[in-house]
Amino acid sequence: MLVTLDTPYVDTRAADLSLAVGDPERPALHVLDLTLPGPVELRLRLLGASHQVIMRSAGGELSETVACLPGRSQLPPVAYDEAAGHRFTASVLRLDPDAFTARVTELRDTLAGDPYALVGVFGSDLDAVTALAVRPEPTDGAVGWRTWHAYPQTGELVLTETVVALR
Repeated sequence: MLVTLDTPYVDTRAADLSLAVGDPERPALHVLDLTLPGPVELRLRLLGASHQVIMRSAGGELSETVACLPGRSQLPPVAYDEAAGHRFTASVLRLDPDAFTARVTELRDTLAGDPYALVGVFGSDLDAVTALAVRPEPTDGAVGWRTWHAYPQTGELVLTETVVALR
């Protein structure tokens, strides 16, 4: 699902992002609710400062927030919480302007019609994007999703991948 978010672009650069696990739901600009086999309920939330995923299953509830959060440390390349069965990885691509636009255009076009994806375009800048995509079927007893955070002013594209074990 592709949505235009009627809000100014807030994030400034990849280094401003942080990871928070277990935070309460934050105010969202757009929400997509999904139900997966298991049953697993996922709530994909586009925030003014990036994204939040809320997962509910028989094993409990988990929230993951990747956003510009004051007072939080920089986004880790890898985070693992064994008790929650939560594995998170992040990487940053630094691209020249043409490669950046091509990559973000491909991302928008690929995910726009995907019922398990949410793509938010901030205002009129088609390259200012936050996107989330869920694997529709749990694999090996786990649910997973990927996200992309595009920073056109710096040519940075942050990619994250999350896997949560179902218990």
